[in-house]
Amino acid sequence: MPDRAPISINSPEIPDRLREVAGVDWSALAVDIDSGGVLFELDAERVCDTASVGKIFLLHRLLAEVDAGTRSLEERVTRRPAEWMDNSGLWYLLQQDELSLYDVAALIGAVSDNAATNTMVRVIGLDAVREHTRELGYQHSGLDDCVRWPIPPGYPATLSHGSAAELVRFCTRLARRQDLSEASADQLQRWLGAGTDLSMVASAFGLDPLAHYYFDRDIWLWNKTGTISTVRADIGVVMTPTRRIGYAVLANWGSGRQVRDAVLAAMREAGLAIRRQLVG
Repeated sequence: MPDRAPISINSPEIPDRLREVAGVDWSALAVDIDSGGVLFELDAERVCDTASVGKIFLLHRLLAEVDAGTRSLEERVTRRPAEWMDNSGLWYLLQQDELSLYDVAALIGAVSDNAATNTMVRVIGLDAVREHTRELGYQHSGLDDCVRWPIPPGYPATLSHGSAAELVRFCTRLARRQDLSEASADQLQRWLGAGTDLSMVASAFGLDPLAHYYFDRDIWLWNKTGTISTVRADIGVVMTPTRRIGYAVLANWGSGRQVRDAVLAAMREAGLAIRRQLVG
């Protein structure tokens, strides 16, 4: 990417728009990856429940092991009955119980597959993922557990947690091909670029939800989202041929509050601010 002058905070309305949604805790940040300029920011250091977003650290650890030569993406794994989960994902609808680690990771990146996540956590090890995340310098973000429902007493109440500041840092370093080999960084972005959930920040870009890895309307996107009844979270990188913006917009609210539509509308406004910066 060419050198660019730092951008100014030219979207001050975005923090105000997020604050308008009563009863929601936000952590939000968008930055120009190449200049470091901040597009908008609101409580970026706040740690939030991020639902499935923390699966990025699982995929990152997998590829770090590939880079170290201790793991092959061609390795075959079999899903165990205890790892079966429905709802988020596709594997629970498939007949095949055995897949390559590559295919398991692709399911996680594309459809946030819960069964695939549970199998991958068993193979890689949750402790290894946590240690890897800390070694990368993320003190307030990480994967807390595999996917359990209902959550038994004594287990983490959240699947993952994070702050917008750290998650934008993750996206920025991945876009710059830091911490992984170039091939592995490209592979992780490709898995995330297959993500089908464009309901939040990414809704503003008007992309095909099934085919947006490469330029469409001069926009290229990869992202990871997280959703439960009290969480909406969207992180990623959106780029044109001349500019890259990394973003994280996280929203948490109390059980029983009817704010989802307002949260999604506010997240779309954040996406529109990014789009205006990219393509006018």
